[in-house]
Amino acid sequence: MNTYRNEPADTRSMGIVHSALRRDLRRTHMVLESPPYPDESRRRALAAHVLWMCRFLHRHHAGEDAGLWPLIRKRNRTAGALLDRMEADHAQIAPALAAVEGAAQAYDEDASARGRLLTALSSLDDVLLPHLRREELEMMPVVAATITTAEYRALEHEYFVKPKGFVELGMEGHWVIDGAPSDDRDAILSVVPAVPRFLILHGFARRYRRQAALRWGTGPAASVPALHVTPIKERS
Repeated sequence: MNTYRNEPADTRSMGIVHSALRRDLRRTHMVLESPPYPDESRRRALAAHVLWMCRFLHRHHAGEDAGLWPLIRKRNRTAGALLDRMEADHAQIAPALAAVEGAAQAYDEDASARGRLLTALSSLDDVLLPHLRREELEMMPVVAATITTAEYRALEHEYFVKPKGFVELGMEGHWVIDGAPSDDRDAILSVVPAVPRFLILHGFARRYRRQAALRWGTGPAASVPALHVTPIKERS
């Protein structure tokens, strides 16, 4: 029996992933903006991580465009305008991502491209961060009201899990839960079966920590937690 068959979609994973993206964008700014600037090994590790985040975002948005948004559009006719906005956001974000990719590749080759990368990241923040906020606060409640948790998890598996290898998923899992509060960590790990969960937690932890230490060092960037979106309180 599927305990999630009729349960409104639990979309917490979307916000948890977004919080990891916000966290590492903040960390990247901090490392690039504050001297001492990265030496060659840190510079290359940071550039590689920025490129990985760009690829992650491309695939994340492609999965939404191919799987999640069409299902919501089919099931919920009132969601059309908001879905149009989500797709328009993705179209606006794509060139900003391409600019970051080009700047990160240049930074990997030459430390003098640090300013170019910072500029590209700031331009990405301008279009990405409002989109992430809008998706969490406006779109996800519509998703929860339209499909079930079982359907949402099936889409997650088909578009965000199945195309990736075990090693990639293991490292991605540690990236998502890095600095996350215990409730978020439990929410992410609860959807992974016991044996793979054990392998992810214990088989990739050292490798992830080593790579993270190279990127962020021991300064303030290393301590940035997952950054959750905060709803704007209405004025009384």
